[in-house]
Amino acid sequence: MRTALLALRLMCLAWLWPVTQLNSSSFPNKRRHKGPYVGENTQQKHGGREDLKMKKLDSTKSLLIKSEQLLRIEEHDFAMRPGFGGSAIPVGIDVQVESIDSISEVNMDFTMTLYLRHYWQDDRLAFPSSSNKSRTFDARLVKKIWVPDVFFVHSKRSFIHDTTMENIMLRVYPNGNILYSVRITVTALCSMDFSSFPLDTQNCSLELESYAYNVNDLTLYWKNGNDSLRTDEIVLSQFFIEDFQPSFGLAFYSSTGWYNRLYINFILRRHIFFFMLQTYFPTMLMVMLSWVSFWIDRRAVPARVSLGITTVLTMSTIITGVSASMPQVSYVKAVDIYLWASFLFVFLSVIEYAAVNYFTTVEEMRKLKKAKLADITTPPPPPACRSPVPTMPPRLWHLMAASMTTRLN
Repeated sequence: MRTALLALRLMCLAWLWPVTQLNSSSFPNKRRHKGPYVGENTQQKHGGREDLKMKKLDSTKSLLIKSEQLLRIEEHDFAMRPGFGGSAIPVGIDVQVESIDSISEVNMDFTMTLYLRHYWQDDRLAFPSSSNKSRTFDARLVKKIWVPDVFFVHSKRSFIHDTTMENIMLRVYPNGNILYSVRITVTALCSMDFSSFPLDTQNCSLELESYAYNVNDLTLYWKNGNDSLRTDEIVLSQFFIEDFQPSFGLAFYSSTGWYNRLYINFILRRHIFFFMLQTYFPTMLMVMLSWVSFWIDRRAVPARVSLGITTVLTMSTIITGVSASMPQVSYVKAVDIYLWASFLFVFLSVIEYAAVNYFTTVEEMRKLKKAKLADITTPPPPPACRSPVPTMPPRLWHLMAASMTTRLN
């Protein structure tokens, strides 16, 4: 009896084994859903429940917290400069000029795009590193630490490029050395002297200075001396760039004291060929055109008057165009001397024709008056000798012949 029961059990197990394999192969993802439920049970044991999306957000946040914890940002007050209360912190400056976008004579300014790099040391941001590698961050971390407050003296407008992100880089080294780089476009004042325009040479400078920290708190210096200023190949339409030179100095303010100031000096020499084509050659042709009236008959009044007025108006237009492209300065420029001298020649050619016409008319009237007086003073011939046909006195004939000869000439 027992043997029969054992055999029956074995037969049932043999029949159920294929069914179990079929169920496990038909539902392969069934065990995958077991993980989250186990996780939920585990989190319930630790006092909370959290879905998968929140876990991913928290993991990203935890990475940022690790970076901030590594630099110990929350442990220090970064509103104060490094080494507050001690000696002035040295801040090295390195500049690479990308381009000079425009130079305006009317506004007396220039626009420049550059990479401004700051170098300093902040022991509060030092971190341990076995590989001695630096860490690079963007603008998000810059707002949480202390950075130098360098600004551009005499700047009119400036902005930090923000396409596609703010062009700001922060690099922190394990020993606390920091590199802070930013890409800026600035429009600054340039006091220009146009006494020799357009044969002038302009000296412009871009000045950098700390806004809040004087020499007792912060020292600005060029990081690598004269090699701290580098430029790309810059080509301008109206100027040659003769020299780029860094320099430094001090600036004094009566209320706050002395400040370090760095200078980016560059010399611009103007192209002359553009002004030769636009100003000098047309003016020269107008003067020569006004001289053409000297070969026109003085009796041709419409031709000479229209030619003289045309050249005068053309010269006035050229002078107005040059003045509109220049600032309203109170001294005389070199181009003004040339233009007004040319205008004087053109104007005198018109005056010359008016004088010639006037004196010619006066001379003819004088001769005609003399002829009339001679005719009146000549006694008439006796009646017996008078011819039946009236005749003109011989002296009057000579005067009329002389007048006709003069007109023909």
